[in-house]
Amino acid sequence: MSTLLISIVMSVIIILFILVIFVVAISKGYSYKHTVDSLEENPHLQGKKDKSRDA
Repeated sequence: MSTLLISIVMSVIIILFILVIFVVAISKGYSYKHTVDSLEENPHLQGKKDKSRDA
């Protein structure tokens, strides 16, 4: 085999490997369940509500 063919094959293998890594990382990111704290449990907002009632 020629050196050019070997380098092309190795480049394609590396590109496919990187593509698989990116696809796995993106799919893990989309499958992660994000949560948001409820307003009732937020201590910072509870302090603001108390101050607004005093005014």
